[in-house]
Amino acid sequence: MQSRELPEGLVSRLRDAGCVFAEEEALLLLSGAPGAAVLDRMVAQRLAGQPLEQILGWASFGGLRVALRPGVFVPRRRTEFLAAQAVNVLAGRSARLVVELCCGSGAVAMALSAAVPDCRIYAVDLHPEAVECARSNLPQASVLKGDLFLALPQELRGRVDLVVANAPYVPTAALALLPREARNYEPAATFDGGRNGLDTVGRIISEAPQWLGSRGKLLLECSEEQAAAVDGLLAAAGLAPQILRKEETDATVAVGSAPPRRTKGTGQTG
Repeated sequence: MQSRELPEGLVSRLRDAGCVFAEEEALLLLSGAPGAAVLDRMVAQRLAGQPLEQILGWASFGGLRVALRPGVFVPRRRTEFLAAQAVNVLAGRSARLVVELCCGSGAVAMALSAAVPDCRIYAVDLHPEAVECARSNLPQASVLKGDLFLALPQELRGRVDLVVANAPYVPTAALALLPREARNYEPAATFDGGRNGLDTVGRIISEAPQWLGSRGKLLLECSEEQAAAVDGLLAAAGLAPQILRKEETDATVAVGSAPPRRTKGTGQTG
C-alpha cells in the first residue's frame, strides 16, 4: 500500500494557525483520514482551534492510546508524572484498591491498569460524556458518574489504598489565559478550581481520610505555585504531606499519606 503525500501547503497552514508541531500534526491528520474529503474536514476543525486529539479520536498518554471524543478533557503530558507516581505507590503494595476522581477519559487509570494489572479500580467523573469515554477505555474498571466520593459504594470507606486525581485547579480568573483550544472545546468545569484554584482539591483532601485505608495515599496534581497551600491542607487533614516535582514537564504532584491504623484489641498497627 502506497503512502499518501501531504497536500501542498498543509504544514504551512497549520503553522500559520499556531500549531507548533505542524508537520507532525499534518502527518497524524493524514493518517487518520480515509479520504480527501474527511481530511479537509479534519484540517478545518484543527484550523478552527479544536484539539488535535479530539479530531483524531485519541490521545497519546504514557505510551498508551486513550480514546477521546469531543467535549472530553484532553489528558496532558504533565499528568504522566501523576500516573507514574501512582504506579510507584502500587508497586510496593499487595493490596491495590484504587480510586481515580475527576477521571475524564480515564487516562491515569488506564496507565495504572497497564502497569499493575491486578489492581482494582473505581473511576469517577461528574460529566456524562467523560463517564462514557472512560467506560470505553476501562472495561475492566467500575466507572461511576457522581460528585467525587459520593459516587463510591459505602463499603469502600476506610479500605482504599490509593486515591488519585487530576482535579480542576486553575483559578477562575486565570481561565481566560488558557489556550484557545482549551477554552473553546473542553468543558470549563474541568479546569475551574474556584477563586484560588483549590475548591475541588480542598474537598478531596478533606474527605480522603475517611476513605483511605491504613497507610493509604492520596495523590493530586496541582501547580507549583499552589504546592505550599496544598501541603498545608494535607497536613490539616491528618495526612503526611510530600510535594514531588518534574521540571521537564512542569508537573507538580502532592502526596498525602494516611497513618497506620491500630488493630482493635491488640494495640498493634496495621
